[in-house]
Amino acid sequence: MLIYIYSRPPSLNAERIDEHRLKVPVLIIFRLIHCMMEVAYVCEWEKRPKSNHCPSIPLVCAWSCRNLIAFSTDLKNEEDDKGHMIHIIDTDHPWDVYSINSGHTEVISCLEWDQSGSRLLSADGDGQIKCWGMTEHLVNSWECTQSSSLDGDPIIALSWLHNGVKLALHVEKSGSTNFGEKFSRVKFSPSLTLFGGKPMEGWLAVTVSGLVTVSLLKPNGTLLTASESLCRLRGRVALADIAFTSGGNIVVAATDGSSSSPVQFYKVCVSVVNEKCRIDTELLPSLFMRCTTDPVRRDKYPAVTHLKFLTRENSEQVLLCASSQMGSIVECWSLRKEGLPVNNIFQHRSPVVGEKQPMILKWRILSATNDLERVSAVALPKLPISISNTDLKVASDTKFFPGLGLALAFHDGSIQILHRLSLHTMGVFYGSSDPAIKRQRAGGPTLHFKALQFSWTSLALVGVDNQGKLHMIRVSPSMGQMLDMNTLLRHLLFLLEYCMVTGYDWWDVLLHAQPSMVHNLLEKLHEEYMRQNQALQQVLSTRIVAVKASLCKLSSATAARACDFHAKLLLIAISSTLKSLLRPHVLNTPDKSPGDRLSEICTKNTDTDIDKVMINLKTEEFVLDGPPLQSLQQLIQWVGDFVLYLLANLPNQGSIVRPGFGFLRDGASLGTLREMLVMIRIWGLLKPGCLPIYTATSDNQDSMFLLFRLLTKLWLCSRDESHLQDPDETLIDECCLLPSQLLVPSMDWLPINDGVITKIQTKHPLRLQFGKPYTLPGVNPNAQVEVFRSPASQRMDHLRCLHLGISPTEDSKACTRCGCVTMLRSPNKTNAMRQWEQRWIKNCLCGGLWRRIPSTLT
Repeated sequence: MLIYIYSRPPSLNAERIDEHRLKVPVLIIFRLIHCMMEVAYVCEWEKRPKSNHCPSIPLVCAWSCRNLIAFSTDLKNEEDDKGHMIHIIDTDHPWDVYSINSGHTEVISCLEWDQSGSRLLSADGDGQIKCWGMTEHLVNSWECTQSSSLDGDPIIALSWLHNGVKLALHVEKSGSTNFGEKFSRVKFSPSLTLFGGKPMEGWLAVTVSGLVTVSLLKPNGTLLTASESLCRLRGRVALADIAFTSGGNIVVAATDGSSSSPVQFYKVCVSVVNEKCRIDTELLPSLFMRCTTDPVRRDKYPAVTHLKFLTRENSEQVLLCASSQMGSIVECWSLRKEGLPVNNIFQHRSPVVGEKQPMILKWRILSATNDLERVSAVALPKLPISISNTDLKVASDTKFFPGLGLALAFHDGSIQILHRLSLHTMGVFYGSSDPAIKRQRAGGPTLHFKALQFSWTSLALVGVDNQGKLHMIRVSPSMGQMLDMNTLLRHLLFLLEYCMVTGYDWWDVLLHAQPSMVHNLLEKLHEEYMRQNQALQQVLSTRIVAVKASLCKLSSATAARACDFHAKLLLIAISSTLKSLLRPHVLNTPDKSPGDRLSEICTKNTDTDIDKVMINLKTEEFVLDGPPLQSLQQLIQWVGDFVLYLLANLPNQGSIVRPGFGFLRDGASLGTLREMLVMIRIWGLLKPGCLPIYTATSDNQDSMFLLFRLLTKLWLCSRDESHLQDPDETLIDECCLLPSQLLVPSMDWLPINDGVITKIQTKHPLRLQFGKPYTLPGVNPNAQVEVFRSPASQRMDHLRCLHLGISPTEDSKACTRCGCVTMLRSPNKTNAMRQWEQRWIKNCLCGGLWRRIPSTLT
């Protein structure tokens, strides 16, 4: 027997549907559902006694633009029952959870990340608000930096003040070659500005008693706090939400929790007068939920359980959910300008020149759902797509749906994705595979999500269930529609470009990149990058290399290329650092810096003799004191070792792609290596101790002279991208002799990423446990790169280019994105090396965040 279910078309009102219009076989629907949302991994806590569970505690969750997730659980703290924990994870290492004993004495009601994704606000039911920052810039080490309090007044809504930065994503222009047309800056005023227009940092909260409180972070680090009633007649506020307007104002939506009461809206203006914070509030038009005017549903849904603005930068669209013990209903409302009707007495008089009809603001319902299961959590998309009447058409034409759907979690364990304007169903996810009869026999509440959040590209959902488990769910960019490969690649490419432009982390985009897509994504990403203007290319130069490295790690066929991209990031950083040491000989500023002149001369001079190239340079610009040069010797040594490795492995680059292959056709990188060798050669005349050390078979071997000659020949083959040439037989023969002339270094400097992203390419969800690193049974997670390493190789400090030994004892930190490892404490005392280390104190070479790792994992 074939069972049919009804599929709701994209109508403006989800209720006004002719249910006999469309019938779709249930088999097809389930296939679409399966393709649309899939569990990537589930991370659970170590088994605890049932007495440790507090199922009545509401849970909260927040997802930052750096792909850090903060969440609370309904597990009691065994040591101190009065404490409430905040757990923070990096999505690529979910087992490495950092649990903060927050010091909150009541249940945590709000968690909010700032726009940079590096600071977290938490609020509780006792009016306590705390600001958390990373200790030593480590994602698994946090400390409270600021706090404010409204003793005994529970916080129900919390938000950082807006910094005035807003970017719009234009789906209809996804085919454009210009990033400026795809992603445009929107004129948006900060909530509060300092002298000179700089946005002032701070946060705003709403309490149960109807107070709005603002805390401002002054430049000297102190807090400026003020509170004000939302309206003259203060009343109980059960739910509230906060949004911002382009004019710099703040809008607060509030309700007392009863569906028969109005939902009130207030405009909040924050200012600083005479070193004191001032708050002005103004009442805006309110609304009544439509379900209360329906005779059938008037008493069916007595409580408003969810109140959300559709986006934090759009105060004119709001989502409301009313519920009972049996079910829920969701309504979407929009604030519109309407003409004020004029009495008939005045309609026949002569109009005055220039007179316009008076306008008023009025809430109008956009859509409403039919009766639903009881809603347990709501997640709204963060992708800043423009909302207009053409959105449905654009989504239909391009089949690009991220940012258009909102997620509802239900008490039966399912999740529905609804269009955020029309509220028609775009997809359904069933979380539990256990039959309902089996769950009923086991007793207890059904497993369901109590907190739900979208990622910043809307390609993933994270849910925390009533057992404290964390579920990572893929959300298809096409919402389950059948797509050809080119369309899917275009969607992923569009979101990768968005992450590059904004600086957001792209881990959630990698969830959808299968190994077979990697090569095409790399090619298309490079093509789009090369079409941008030179200024934008320079800004994104390192970011695109980091994106390429992340993509290459997804496939064993491109793992060697990932090594090349990491080496390129280090080469770019070392090159800019060494060139920054050069100073012009004369005081007046020349048209070109010494580094620019070095690049120009090395590009024009194709001589293979390094000493002849040096003659054309002003050597006085290279005169430096001895200590800085000596302290940078390990960086100089890396450049020398890398050149030797590239040349020695040139004859081995055959059908199997090995590390270094990507540099053979990269004329720009080979040219940079030539410049470095010339600079090092000059410095070696002043301070021989800074030269790279080579183990040669002959005492009279001029190693740098030989390497520069061979490198120049290789560079000449690839310096013109339009006329690439293969290395001639003579060059290959000379490179074959290198291992007999010099000791070739191994690939010990390559970072290894132990993240989960390389393990979840299959359709089967991973089962993880907090506190226990995950490895596939019988599989070495580092096997892709280990084949290029020497046996029993020493561990490396990838930033300082130092050997740490086989079993290092120093505390270290690792990059959450690429796996780059460096010592936590600096062993250097010279200013030059400390300046190098300070460049990477917050972020890795690839832009990833740092996490502390035990010395045994280094």
